Amino acid sequence: MTEAPARRTPGTPCWVSLIVHGLTTTQEFYGALFDWEFLPGPEQLGPYVRGLLHGEEVAGIGQLPPDRHLPIAWTTYLATDDADATAEAVRSCGGTVAVGPLDAGEAGRLAIASDPSGAVFGIWQGSEHIGTMTAGVPGTPVWNELVTRETSTVAKFYQTVFGYETEAVLSADFDYQTLHLDGVPVAGLHGVGHTLPRDRGPHWMTYFEVADTDLAAVRVVELGGRVLQPPREASSGRLATVADPEGAVFTIVRSNGSDVLGR
Repeated sequence: MTEAPARRTPGTPCWVSLIVHGLTTTQEFYGALFDWEFLPGPEQLGPYVRGLLHGEEVAGIGQLPPDRHLPIAWTTYLATDDADATAEAVRSCGGTVAVGPLDAGEAGRLAIASDPSGAVFGIWQGSEHIGTMTAGVPGTPVWNELVTRETSTVAKFYQTVFGYETEAVLSADFDYQTLHLDGVPVAGLHGVGHTLPRDRGPHWMTYFEVADTDLAAVRVVELGGRVLQPPREASSGRLATVADPEGAVFTIVRSNGSDVLGR
């Protein structure tokens, strides 16, 4: 008998999902880029599949109704033991809850929220499905980071709602805070000031591990996506910012083992 997977510490990024217009073509893109296979998932919010890597669930992709025209973006889900209580905390701290909380079949309970700056994130109370089941290998999400104008105000929101401890980078020209749970870095807040993309506003960014950043960036273009920021060296590894054919932005990284990938 297999042991039940351990519940995630509340506040831990536990899942990423993407809602698109073309579910089949998006599966083809990520299947070719990350070697994912797909299985149907809960369809409470419409057609939905889970991407699997070597049989382990790593991410979700759903389909927008034809009459909905929402921004196409990867959504980071943060774990909770009580989605309803977390949603209430989001509201009381100046955030907004746009969807839910609602049950996703037997998998768990979810809500889609935004922080006071407008950055969208998910809340996931896992039941049968606790989230991403493998990490650290190519094709898996390895880091989640809020890209925002400045970190000090929004950090207080996430600290209050999820109980993070924060560690700031002490630099006059670099606004970065790492979110910790039980002393472990789990996500980042990156203040980019006026360089924040006007067409996107504050947003959560998902980093996916790749074996070779330069080859993966070439492959993105071959598959119909775009390279927004070419491969570059950072203290965390070699990374590039790219977009899929429908415009969902994400970062690919060949990480060097750093705990904190965004720096």
